[in-house]
Amino acid sequence: MANLKYLSGFGSEFSSEDPRRPGALPEGQNSPQRCAYGLYAEQLSGSAFTAPRTENRRSWLYRIRPSVIHKPFVKSNISEHLTHKWDDQEPNPNQSRWLPFDIPTQGSVDFASGLHTVCGAGDPRSRHGIAIHIYLCNASMENSAFYNSDGDFLIVPQQGTLNITTEFGKMEIRPNEIAVIQQGMRFAVAVDGPTRGYILEVFDGHFKLPDLGPIGANGLANPRDFLTPVAYYEDKEVPDFKIINKYQGALFEAVQGHSPFDVVAWHGNYVPYKYDLSKFMVINSVSFDHCDPSIFTVLTCPSTKPGVAIADFVIFPPRWSVQENTFRPPYYHRNCMSEFMGLILGSYEAKEGGFLPGGASLHSMMTPHGPDAQCFEGASKEKLVPQKIAVGTQAFMFESSLSMAITKWGFETCKKLDGNYYQCWHNLPKLFSEKIDI
Repeated sequence: MANLKYLSGFGSEFSSEDPRRPGALPEGQNSPQRCAYGLYAEQLSGSAFTAPRTENRRSWLYRIRPSVIHKPFVKSNISEHLTHKWDDQEPNPNQSRWLPFDIPTQGSVDFASGLHTVCGAGDPRSRHGIAIHIYLCNASMENSAFYNSDGDFLIVPQQGTLNITTEFGKMEIRPNEIAVIQQGMRFAVAVDGPTRGYILEVFDGHFKLPDLGPIGANGLANPRDFLTPVAYYEDKEVPDFKIINKYQGALFEAVQGHSPFDVVAWHGNYVPYKYDLSKFMVINSVSFDHCDPSIFTVLTCPSTKPGVAIADFVIFPPRWSVQENTFRPPYYHRNCMSEFMGLILGSYEAKEGGFLPGGASLHSMMTPHGPDAQCFEGASKEKLVPQKIAVGTQAFMFESSLSMAITKWGFETCKKLDGNYYQCWHNLPKLFSEKIDI
């Protein structure tokens, strides 16, 4: 997908039409009696009609056929490891770490059939909760499209490029980039070889940029760096095009006779988008102490409680570390939030062994965690000179105020849970002394 074009901005009011059909966008209204080129007008709503204007999300699509033209949905069995059944396993508060998840080497597995749920909480029927998935695939989606009735997908590629076709146009997403496909948007994923990544799904609402507070007007993820695809349509007759719907945690399939990517023009503020993590403007301490990870928040899905998130997407990018008289790595911690971490590339500063690209960890609510023994030893003695850290590395965290449960696949079936993870702290020595200065 070379030479793709994008629209710049986060939460903006966009409009786009395929240049092959100039004038496809109506002027001065949304739903004319007869649309140009014989198109159908269709609204996609991402919020209630009566939501406050600042929260209202919708887009108008002008398409060759309305999306209602399909046969009835039937239950699908293409992905047996996609689930929201949080009670299949007994609760387990232990620190959990997974070695890199295996990408299939036998058969043809596409994005939709390669979805595996690791952990989560809540219920999409009540529109409250999250799920964390791993996608493991080796083939492109052919004559099929996926959409999610339960919530938004934040997709984090770790290995392999995703070429994503949406109703709004086309995007290319590489490792160290992310994509957000919001609730109800139809898309298809093409890959070239073994492909792996992470997905954060939120049921409650949509992702927003975090407030900056005393930081001021600029910093963290800047709105102009978020990119939305431009309109591109295909007029394609397909006898058995498959529409895959994620609904109440299960997958369903419907067949129709045409491609759903037939939107000639669109306008609105409810769109898919991508973001390059290397563009994140890092804020950090230049005096002393290690700052809380909230300063690395890229996107947040807030709860109804002020300052408390259903989910935050946080990254730990390359940056300068200059704090004086400070233990610079992350501190030992017990948290009222749940922390799921993944590694896109490189090695994570607090655990350079065992936590590998394509793997993950979960530190559950109020379960203690922090630097391993090797990291503590080195950071306690190193000379505190300015240094560039995390070079060639990108770790991230899905943090949630919800207490997450691990699925049966995450516990047993994937066979990647590291039973020796707890041992990385066992060599921490007792340093207590009668002397005040040791």
